[in-house]
Amino acid sequence: MDEAGSCASGGGFRPGVDSLDEPPNSRIFLVISKYTPESVLRERFSPFGEIQDIWVVRDKHTKESKGIAFVKFARSSQACRAMEEMHGQCLSPNDTKPIKVFIAQSRSSGSHRDVEDEELTRIFVMIPKSYTEEDLREKFKVYGDIEYCSIIKNKVTGESKGLGYVRYLKPSQAAQAIENCDRSFRAILAEPKNKASESSEQDYYSNMRQETLGHEPRVNMFPFVGEQQSEFSSFDKNDSRGQEAISKRLSVVSRVPFTEEQLFSIFDIVPGLEYCEVQRDPYSNYGHGVVQYFNVASAIYAKYKLHGFQYPPGNRIGVSFIDDGSNATDLLRKMATQMVAAQLASMVWNNPSQQQFLQFGGSSGSQLPQIQTDVVLPSCKKKAPPDTPVKERLFIVFNPHPLPLDVLEDIFCRFGNLIEVYLVSGKNVGYAKYADRISANDAITTLHGKILNGVRLKVMLADSPREESNKRQRTY
Repeated sequence: MDEAGSCASGGGFRPGVDSLDEPPNSRIFLVISKYTPESVLRERFSPFGEIQDIWVVRDKHTKESKGIAFVKFARSSQACRAMEEMHGQCLSPNDTKPIKVFIAQSRSSGSHRDVEDEELTRIFVMIPKSYTEEDLREKFKVYGDIEYCSIIKNKVTGESKGLGYVRYLKPSQAAQAIENCDRSFRAILAEPKNKASESSEQDYYSNMRQETLGHEPRVNMFPFVGEQQSEFSSFDKNDSRGQEAISKRLSVVSRVPFTEEQLFSIFDIVPGLEYCEVQRDPYSNYGHGVVQYFNVASAIYAKYKLHGFQYPPGNRIGVSFIDDGSNATDLLRKMATQMVAAQLASMVWNNPSQQQFLQFGGSSGSQLPQIQTDVVLPSCKKKAPPDTPVKERLFIVFNPHPLPLDVLEDIFCRFGNLIEVYLVSGKNVGYAKYADRISANDAITTLHGKILNGVRLKVMLADSPREESNKRQRTY
């Protein structure tokens, strides 16, 4: 969702401010009535904690509310509790439509997060090696109801590695634990299991623990210091594929700390960036981040292009692959497949006459379109009649290329009351027309920032046809 709109009177979010997502997950995203004033939002949400700012998204021209708002709290636990208690509630007795409340996406995240999101309920901690799971549970149960605890152990000896996970039933409980537990635990939100293997987190925290205790790390954190060789001669000497794992995930280290915005700006130069995350350690001045791309080709290019890159000038960053347990041969095979698929998609998109060949070349046209995504989509619903009045239009942006029209129609009709979905010829954008605003808002909430069939979608409310007409009349 574009957060660069007009701010409500009395203040608003500034998308460039460093504190926008500090602390992480302290900002909530609301889908509300267009007639809800800021004063009502402040009244209903202030009981959950200190509100630092409220921003109602408004139309740039009419200044009318778009039915979307953000509330920034001082603490993550306050935002999580507001989401848990206010999602699905009505703001006033006169409201018939319940609001939707999510934890707002950060710059590095691809989507808003809900109450059941594992990313908000599972924390990663450093513990004494003598701790049992019962000790871990006893230490952290004061912050809320625990679903499970687990201790990471050496697979050979069975001894604890001094690392563990605690999964709470509610996001606010996990946030409370991070905010209030002893600093020696170094508690942070754990990455979801489908994003990273536990071994990568173990290696990172083992290295950080060794540095904190004054021991030499097992690997040189800055192999580029003092080297005058080019990036590719360095690769040939030390980083041959036989010695190094290849994956879509990269580890980034720097002698100078960096923010997620800075990390994103560096690695977004290479197309295909999926997400980036800064791992903060209060006991170390090093900068450390994790970057993930949608495909192996982008990760390989970024690794050898940006390893040794000076940012800021005079400080070289180190970039290396994170072994995610995947077989390098399989990854390279997938990379080749993705490159061919991308070229084929580009060829078909730029030459519409070949679309029919692609559609009927390998499968029957009667088959339903195949959708590959982690998004939980509703079941298919019938479209509204073509002559139904349009209540809401959505603007869709595709990266890196548009989805086929039949796939788009299958996705957007699942929210009900879809009149039409269409693509703008020659551009990576399209529109969806709905006969009902609730259906349109559901489509935004579910699909914005998500990846379907390898394509990231941006889904937002479209400007009115009159405003778009004015834009088209510009001359340059």
